[in-house]
Amino acid sequence: MRKAILHRYTNLASAIFVLKRRAVTLLSPALWDDRNDAYFMAQYKARKSLKSVLALCFSEVPETYHHWRVFSHGSDGVRIEFDKVKLLAVFKGDTRFMARPVRYREIGQLQADTAPRAEELPFLKRYPYRDEKEFRIVYRCDDEAVETKSFPIPLTAIARITLSPWMPLPLADDVRQLLRTIDGCAGLSVVRSTLLENERWKKLAAPGKAREPS
Repeated sequence: MRKAILHRYTNLASAIFVLKRRAVTLLSPALWDDRNDAYFMAQYKARKSLKSVLALCFSEVPETYHHWRVFSHGSDGVRIEFDKVKLLAVFKGDTRFMARPVRYREIGQLQADTAPRAEELPFLKRYPYRDEKEFRIVYRCDDEAVETKSFPIPLTAIARITLSPWMPLPLADDVRQLLRTIDGCAGLSVVRSTLLENERWKKLAAPGKAREPS
């Protein structure tokens, strides 16, 4: 059975931090691009009288152009693939954390329903974002005001590192070698995305591959 994967789109510097420090960092939603989403998180924080609400966001679906372009655009983009079971085991039993998929709702749906409960707010997002298929880890704290917080994870929770499809091939080879020099990462799977140029796909257009009408 294929293992469940959580995809974290980020940049090369963040990926190096995760590998060297063996940690993931949850961030304040205050500066998220989606102001609707940030507002829901702020309302959750206020309604629960919390001093800190931090989050770490993933996608549960294979790569798309949208994910790379929006969340990891540029040659230093990186996708960290986490083993979902091993990653969530880090937070299991700690009541400061919630972890679940995001639900996508239309405005009319929410208007027709009863008002969402406070616990639902961190995992509600507008319907136009549904293709993200987001999974979110949320940290709550009622006695410490922080904007970021890191938590240790085992390296075995990292299944693969995928480099940006915009990263030049020669550079990708060097980056792959560099990441594998990090302590404990010699056997780490590091690949470059072929989303923008895939040789197997291009060969399908080669002469002799096309099916002529009978």
